[in-house]
Amino acid sequence: MNTSTLEAVKDVIIETLGIEDRGRIELASTPLFGNIPELDSFAVLSLAAALEQRFRFRIDDSDFTGEVFETVGSLARFVDRNLSH
Repeated sequence: MNTSTLEAVKDVIIETLGIEDRGRIELASTPLFGNIPELDSFAVLSLAAALEQRFRFRIDDSDFTGEVFETVGSLARFVDRNLSH
């Protein structure tokens, strides 16, 4: 996984969920669901839209899986895969 992509994904998560006051998300292994209370179903849609805008790619409905949104790292790997197409 590209380190700059990971950092950019962390920034998008923090900005989209409005959790700037909690400090940085440090690890790629940080769980998203169940760990960040602000990440509900509506927030997932907002996060997906923010990622699409930031990285300029389209997320298909079939990509909304628990595996993609499981951790910060899994989300960054997903973004990396879409950037390489």
